[in-house]
Amino acid sequence: MSDFFDLSEPETVSEKPQDFPFMRDLNPEQRQAVTTTEGPVLVLSGAGTGKTRVLTTRIAYLLATGQASPWQILAVTFTNKASREMKDRLEQMIGLSARSVNLGTFHAFGVRVLSRYAAEAGLKPDFIVLNTDDQERLLKKIMQENGIDIKQYSPAALLSIIERWKDRGLSPTAITKAEDSPFCDGRAKGFYQLYQDRLRTLNAVDFGDLLLLPLELFRTHPNVLSAYQNKFRYILVDEYQDTNVAQYLLLRLLAHKSQNICCVGDDDQSIYSWRGAEVENILKFQEVYPAATIIRLERNYRSTDHILGAASGLISNNAGRLGKTLKVADTRDGFGDRVHIEGYWNGSEEAKGVIEKVLREQRQGHTLSQMAILVRTSAQTRPFEEQLIKEGIPYKIIGGFKFYKREEIRDAVAYLRLVLNTGDDLAFLRIVNKPRRGIGDGAISALEQAAKEHHLSLFDAIPWAELRPSVRKTLDTFTGLITMMRDKTNTLDPEPLARQLLEDSGYLNMWRTDKSVEAEGRLENIKELYNVLGEFETINAFIEYAALVTDADEKTDGDQLVVMTLHASKGLEFDCVFLAGWEEGLFPHQKTLDESGSQGLEEERRLAYVGLTRAKEKAFISYATNRKIYGQWENALSSRFIDELPDEHVQNDTQINLGGSPFWNKNTFSRYDKSDWVTQESKPFYQPAYTAPKSKRIGKRVYHESFGYGTVIKETPNGLEVHFDDLGLKKVQSRFLAEV
Repeated sequence: MSDFFDLSEPETVSEKPQDFPFMRDLNPEQRQAVTTTEGPVLVLSGAGTGKTRVLTTRIAYLLATGQASPWQILAVTFTNKASREMKDRLEQMIGLSARSVNLGTFHAFGVRVLSRYAAEAGLKPDFIVLNTDDQERLLKKIMQENGIDIKQYSPAALLSIIERWKDRGLSPTAITKAEDSPFCDGRAKGFYQLYQDRLRTLNAVDFGDLLLLPLELFRTHPNVLSAYQNKFRYILVDEYQDTNVAQYLLLRLLAHKSQNICCVGDDDQSIYSWRGAEVENILKFQEVYPAATIIRLERNYRSTDHILGAASGLISNNAGRLGKTLKVADTRDGFGDRVHIEGYWNGSEEAKGVIEKVLREQRQGHTLSQMAILVRTSAQTRPFEEQLIKEGIPYKIIGGFKFYKREEIRDAVAYLRLVLNTGDDLAFLRIVNKPRRGIGDGAISALEQAAKEHHLSLFDAIPWAELRPSVRKTLDTFTGLITMMRDKTNTLDPEPLARQLLEDSGYLNMWRTDKSVEAEGRLENIKELYNVLGEFETINAFIEYAALVTDADEKTDGDQLVVMTLHASKGLEFDCVFLAGWEEGLFPHQKTLDESGSQGLEEERRLAYVGLTRAKEKAFISYATNRKIYGQWENALSSRFIDELPDEHVQNDTQINLGGSPFWNKNTFSRYDKSDWVTQESKPFYQPAYTAPKSKRIGKRVYHESFGYGTVIKETPNGLEVHFDDLGLKKVQSRFLAEV
């Protein structure tokens, strides 16, 4: 029973809304978001503006005023963590009645619907939910039954395609020609149908079905939909900017009758398009619900004036946004430090410089756990991890593994260990079937038996084992590669040897053909490993080093510095944030620009905004003017996002002369020649300050039929490097370019 009201007789509640204890200290905008209960409401909640408090207080208000009973409210979140936090807060506000509110994730709601109406959904009540491994095994079996070479067409890639279709609310029969996939010669749609049929035979669903099947149920059984529409008088949605099409359609159906839907989100923090999120859902809310009330929460209770000013100035460059400007809440005081920006000669110097700042802030009283290094990709953590280990600073990776513990790095190291020592059975077992070579448990048992009888390693026992001819042939090819690479250890340096080994083994191609969202990051991690190997004279020296590093990072406990990607940082906050690697091609990321153009650029800018707004007291941005890519040093351009930060909110801390390479030096130099800068159509997005160009083409404006206008940055034997206005840096052949 609530401490503040009696749910059994809600009409007797006499307290005025402003008198409820749980509504004390709400600012005017928060109070409006809580008390505007009827009709569609969109609460644009900027970073640090009290989103969770508004959601939970709104539920408590609906109950306290008698407008709804707990079971008449549906509140959906994206994570179990968010659900638990809201439940705990709500229970503190209104007591045990909070437990009767339908509050959970979208997928938990889907499970409840399917459990209640299993028969109507074509299921039995005791259906099971498959995990990713089960899904891949099922797809593998289906593909093999239909004569598909899974080495050429990965089951994981097919699963990724099916997941995206389900995110869009598409059953196999609903996929149009425009939405179809060319994967496996256009057979993906057919495999999707076979996969769904097999799931029904197994009385199983996957994660995507937890949204897709309730959506189909509501569409085909109006009585079921009507029952849920009548049950839920009020619907609340957390992180609405992260909803996919299926979630949007579900919410629209559920709210169609009452129209009492309140969506809380921030269009400026929509950063998960690669997971199916559609920023258009929040941008077009008022088009879908013309009578909607839009409430902006702009009072930030987290960051300083300078941090908010920098973040607001940056995100204002996005065209696809509803618009709001964060400001420090009245209860807080102080502009704080400006956002610090520092350029370094290379990535290694950047890592050293950032860690020096971490130590300085620690001496000034900030704990390690209240500081975070945020990077665009997981591969970027490696130089920082090694510097932290060198300095003896405990750290933890959030949202992933430490560099040398990542699957692909452990695999690559195992390949090198086996080349170095064919008696390394652990390394052999780890990679003998990576990529898949048809080496099953039976073959491994035969090898173990032969090794035991002849006192040999598994590798050396292959000729003695009883194996099927096809398996023996495969293993002979594998051992031939390892033996050949072992012979090359005296003539090839570690980096080119590893490159050839992972290429010829098929390991790299395994990840290239894997269309899962993790595959790209794994390939980037391997590329970063090449950079590490380039620093060692022998494989043995590297193996010893990797073992020491792995052992060292096992011994950390207590207060730890946080290292993570920008994506993983959403929803968190720290006293001091170090934003590293702000360079063109890295951030904004080139692949995103290539694949998504201007929309991708805007999402990258939103990611930068998320990173900045994690900081409460201090934010440090860094970049390097040289990066080692594929073992070769290349010039790097500082990110366009740095130029977009308002001058009055930033401070340049660069202490070294970065020479003639293109660089940014706020308040001293500029990449823009402002006297000659007219429009993006006729002038470059930026004008790099090069000295003594070796080619008359450098600096020229050019046009590409697909990529648009750009500026020639560098001439190479294979063509030109051009910075395109909308897509960033790309390498193209000169014959595809026209001077303008």
